[in-house]
Amino acid sequence: MTSTNPERLKSFMESCRERVEQALERRLPAADKLPARLHQAMRYSVLDGGKRLRPILTYATGRALDVPLDVLDGPACAVEFIHAYSLIHDDLPAMDDDDLRRGKPTCHVEFDEATAILAGDALQTLAFEVLATDPQMNATAAQRVAMIDCLAKASGSGGMVGGQAIDLMSVGLQLDLPALEMMHIYKTGALIRASVRLTSLACPDLDDEIAARLDHYAKCIGLAFQIQDDILDEESDTATLGKTQGKDRAQNKPTYPALLGMSGAKQKAREMHEDAVDSLRPLGDKAELLRTLSLFIIQRRN
Repeated sequence: MTSTNPERLKSFMESCRERVEQALERRLPAADKLPARLHQAMRYSVLDGGKRLRPILTYATGRALDVPLDVLDGPACAVEFIHAYSLIHDDLPAMDDDDLRRGKPTCHVEFDEATAILAGDALQTLAFEVLATDPQMNATAAQRVAMIDCLAKASGSGGMVGGQAIDLMSVGLQLDLPALEMMHIYKTGALIRASVRLTSLACPDLDDEIAARLDHYAKCIGLAFQIQDDILDEESDTATLGKTQGKDRAQNKPTYPALLGMSGAKQKAREMHEDAVDSLRPLGDKAELLRTLSLFIIQRRN
């Protein structure tokens, strides 16, 4: 079993970002299409920014399962539209009340609060429209329904939105480790798992054990991603992060460093990475990009 050259991973990630940027641009309404201000806010919040980790995971899983990347452009865009909508709403004054996202003013600051809410709503519905109708996916009706079901569950009260609700209710509280993990399995992990699962659903003959191992991999890296986010909120700076540093501590939110200490949080992230990598063993060298992406997640600086 080989390990991925960091330069190869960097090249793959850059090509995926370019690919999904073009795919997102094609699927978004034109900036001058009525209602223009709404469409401008949608494009402002989606294009020209972000790590694009979720689409990259969709494409990397495609490499592991021999799925052509053009078949995955629709699912990759769908998860990114959901992610962008969630960021718009998270930044609102009623939620995290943040002024900076991806190094530029948040949507409600650049436009206005009502437009930001509507832009998030429109991006959420656009995600499901893409899965339902995108001709490039070359998917059966049953596959499309399964993908829509997957993304809906990952996005709703049993996933991302539910996690955000728990997060808001937990401000000022001391959560134990199982409760903190459950919150982030919902809030952060559910959409990351969907990013991988959507590719599995593009393979109707995929062995159930391989699908389960890929899902476990995604669960582990979803937790690792959140732990690293909590660490960077303490150790990084606003310019590097592209969002306000220290916001979690200022709002007295429960985090992994607050619960485990900084060294304990870093150790927990490493354990999640090792568990993720171990789950990929049956895929052999085909999963090398997924393995290295797991390492990238716990070593990233923004």
